[in-house]
Amino acid sequence: MFAVYADRFSKDDPISALQVGERPDPEVPEGWTTVTVKAASLNHHDLFSLRGVGLREEALPMILGCDAAGLDEDGNEVVVHAVVSDPAWSGDETFDPKRSLLSERHQGTFADRVAVPRANVVPKPASLSFEEAACLPTAWLTAYRMLFTRGELKAGETVLVQGAGGGVATAVIMLARAAGLRVLATSRDEGKRARALEIGAHEVYESGARLPVKVDAVMETVGRATWSHSIRSLRPGGRIVTSGTTSGPDLDDAELTRIFFLQLSVIGSTMGTRGELAALVTMLDATGARPLIDRVLPMTEARDGFAAMLEGEQFGKIVYTR
Repeated sequence: MFAVYADRFSKDDPISALQVGERPDPEVPEGWTTVTVKAASLNHHDLFSLRGVGLREEALPMILGCDAAGLDEDGNEVVVHAVVSDPAWSGDETFDPKRSLLSERHQGTFADRVAVPRANVVPKPASLSFEEAACLPTAWLTAYRMLFTRGELKAGETVLVQGAGGGVATAVIMLARAAGLRVLATSRDEGKRARALEIGAHEVYESGARLPVKVDAVMETVGRATWSHSIRSLRPGGRIVTSGTTSGPDLDDAELTRIFFLQLSVIGSTMGTRGELAALVTMLDATGARPLIDRVLPMTEARDGFAAMLEGEQFGKIVYTR
């Protein structure tokens, strides 16, 4: 079958490690099923994999991709949940210490077919296209859990989204607006600030700018470059929810004095559960909110999508179709 995969690592030139061609059909363990992939979306995780981050050399060659939507073995339209937990685990799978994502231990979604546990298949409503649904399992699910499960945000509260433009940040803006939150967003790029307004932000600011109000919560995926600003933007008792460090994890100042004096909460968040993915799908079906897609490419042109992500050219999700 056709697949996009890694057969080696390159820290300095990750795209050079990307391969496009034929791979064996997926092996299907007991309790698993196969999904015929109609659309799959690109994540920074896929670039990290090409650099050898989170992917072991002994697992190569590895088909890349965490996210997909397609048809199950009975022809039903489905969305694939990317988190694979240990068979013995019960409860919130994001807390399973043995969990992994598709394309880490198990072959990924950038292929004609992907094998997944039967429990990892969520029905796709007809109102969502395959391309839209393929955006949900990583970036949009991460945003949903950040806002509503870990952040416990409710309609009427004010949230600051750092780094508008990335897949998670754009998802946070759109989900927060759909849920009745007041949304502020930052970006270094004037064009991305304008786009953030178009997709639902109420107000936008340059990165690091002083805000006119203190916010209830900050959704933080940038890390070092924005951390101090995030902490200083919170009201007393506010919370910062972090799920990434695209600018690096090493802080010049963790702002610990402000954190304890203002009784701020620092909350980590990772991916989401199958139940949260199902709830996210239902929310989009009910509200009409839709993932922002930057571009759709045939999977045969995977290199172009990886190059765009590497250069930071995209605003929203890059989607591959078969």
